Amino acid sequence: MSYTYGKTVDMPFAAAVSAVGEALGRHGFGILSDIDVQGTLRKKLGAEMRPYRILGACNPNMARSAIETEPLIGAMLPCNVVVREREDGRVEIAAVDPVASMQAVANPDLAEIARDVRRMLCDAVDEVGSRTGETGTTSPAGD
Repeated sequence: MSYTYGKTVDMPFAAAVSAVGEALGRHGFGILSDIDVQGTLRKKLGAEMRPYRILGACNPNMARSAIETEPLIGAMLPCNVVVREREDGRVEIAAVDPVASMQAVANPDLAEIARDVRRMLCDAVDEVGSRTGETGTTSPAGD
C-alpha cells in the first residue's frame, strides 16, 4: 500500500516549492510549517544532502471536521507534502495519503474526511505536475 501520492517535475527546486504552496492554497490549504531538512541537517550534523523540504499543509475546514469527529486526531496533523531534489536534478513532490494514515483510527466518519482531503491533495499535486511535464504518478491507496 502506498502512503504517498506524487509526481516528478522538471523545474528548479525553489520554483517547485513555490508552485506547491500556491497549488495547495488554491485547493484550500495553508502552510502551517516549512521544514528545511537540508539546512537543518547541515546545521545540526554538518551533513550534506540535496534540497529537501517538508511543507505541513492544513485545510482549516477539514481539520476542524476531523478534530470534531476524532478529538485526538491532531496528533496526526498537518498533512505533510515533501518537495525534494532527486539525484538527476528533477524535483519530486509527494503528499501523504491521509486515507493510509487514518487506517490506524477505527472511525468511519474520519475515513470519509480523509478521502476528501486525499482528493484535494492529489488535485494540488496534479496541478503542479500538469504545469511542467510530470512523470511518475503514484496512485494513493484504494484507487
